[in-house]
Amino acid sequence: MACFLISAAEALVVTAVAQGVKHYEKKKEETPGHAAEKLSSEIYPWSRRLMLLAYLLWGGVVLLAFEHVWHGEVVPWFPFLTAMGDPADKAEMLHEMATVGVTMACLVTAVWGVIMGVINAMLKRPEKEPVSAAA
Repeated sequence: MACFLISAAEALVVTAVAQGVKHYEKKKEETPGHAAEKLSSEIYPWSRRLMLLAYLLWGGVVLLAFEHVWHGEVVPWFPFLTAMGDPADKAEMLHEMATVGVTMACLVTAVWGVIMGVINAMLKRPEKEPVSAAA
């Protein structure tokens, strides 16, 4: 019923943090003593990594919200969630948010963590020398 609100809250926080990190990275880059050598974290900066998580979360929120509108669980009039009209349905809605919503948000974050692990492994891998055609 309202499980997408958990992911929306996480996406909102992650987006705000990513913007703050981006501002910090830009300020750090403009400092005169900044090293010219790029580290792996500077090649794929944390602001970009966090925005990837935010995009994954926002995409899930949009799809879930559309699905809930399609099934009539979200309506365009107050209180917007059909479960909010009946006190008995509120408990069911909160239970769904606590179980399904939190599980989906954690799963998306775990998938993002695996993606970041793969990216870090690829960035730390030494580059191979090109094979010459004459050999």
